[in-house]
Amino acid sequence: MSETTATAVFHRYESQVRSYCRSFPVVFERAAGHHLWDTAGRRYVDLLCAAGSLNYGHNPPPVLERVAAYLTGGGPIQTLDLHTTAKAEFLHRFSTEILAERGMRDHVLQFPGPAGTLAVEAALKLARKATGRTNVVAFSGGFHGASLGSLAVTSSRLLRGAAGIALPGTTILPYDEGDRSADAIEAALRPGGRIGPPAAFVLETVQGEGGLSVASRAWLARIRQIADDVGALVIVDDVQAGCGRTGTFFSFEHVPGLDPDIVCLSKSLSGLGLPMAMLVVRRDRDVLGPGEHNGTFRGQNLAFVGATAALDYWAAAGFEAHVARLAVAIRETVRDVVGKLPEGTAVPAGRGAMSGLRFTEAGVASSVRDELFRAAIIAETSGDGRVLKLLPPLTMSLADWAGVAGRLTDVVVDAVLRTPLAAGVTA
Repeated sequence: MSETTATAVFHRYESQVRSYCRSFPVVFERAAGHHLWDTAGRRYVDLLCAAGSLNYGHNPPPVLERVAAYLTGGGPIQTLDLHTTAKAEFLHRFSTEILAERGMRDHVLQFPGPAGTLAVEAALKLARKATGRTNVVAFSGGFHGASLGSLAVTSSRLLRGAAGIALPGTTILPYDEGDRSADAIEAALRPGGRIGPPAAFVLETVQGEGGLSVASRAWLARIRQIADDVGALVIVDDVQAGCGRTGTFFSFEHVPGLDPDIVCLSKSLSGLGLPMAMLVVRRDRDVLGPGEHNGTFRGQNLAFVGATAALDYWAAAGFEAHVARLAVAIRETVRDVVGKLPEGTAVPAGRGAMSGLRFTEAGVASSVRDELFRAAIIAETSGDGRVLKLLPPLTMSLADWAGVAGRLTDVVVDAVLRTPLAAGVTA
């Protein structure tokens, strides 16, 4: 099928709700590492990585080979929550190599279904049952999913408006604005305050879709203390920021004492982009009884196999050090781009290998994204459209990043200088 014919098929038969393909209107047919190829044979550098679902790149051979061997070996693929050897191996290795190494030995794993939003839904249900409360506190800029429960803790007006009904049971407060915002939260929860003690606080340490805003260690520690004071749980949504995206496997490892009660994981968990979601739950919070939360596809064994294979990266000597060096290189590139732009045009945003540029003027990030695509580099905007987000694979070599960084810098600087929207910054 030619690209023209395939494109016509999408326009004719697929819902208009599709979005990413509007920014990158070609038909892709092959992928490897940090590259995608379209049907015309043009090669693109992928700095979107399926919104952070491909932290190990496209079709990473160590993961792909293990999944292919399981698939052709006749192992069960779909088993609800029946016991399988594939699940057992994943449970053992994740618990011993990831959790135990991080002092999280007394945690259990829950599989709610194949999507990140389902992990959030399950976390909210679990927090409400564990505390006997209904209200949940979330934060401005947060994105937690588009199903109704997780949408209720998502602040996007566009997405909330599409729900068509009220989204009760949540209170959205300002994201980290320093001591002032923490003080305001504390005051609101005091006896007689405008908010009663909630079941939980749900937050991202780095807001992926919210514009790469980063919570400070001090603010996160205050949230933990406030939660303890009022008997609430802390839920960290690590769907996008987890699996190494910020430099460590979990995004909160740099905050001593945060100790989330529940962690939501998905996206890159399977190692290959296969649908998979999971909760990491403190054992004393594991209060849902058999069948109180379920889902047909919570036992997808290909995902378990891929997720287990992906743990080999974390077991390999030097991988975490490489991720840290790559994160530094990305941040250096971002700072270099900012330094070459007119003063006040943009500032660095994000943390680790989840970084980008926050532009002062609305519309500039979208123009830059379009110019990058014309130069065969795929990157997307986030937040209110002012942020250009860079999510390269964590397996990308420093030499490969250096080559991409040079092209990226040239295109971004040239695009901004030619964008009328940015002209007012230097006036």
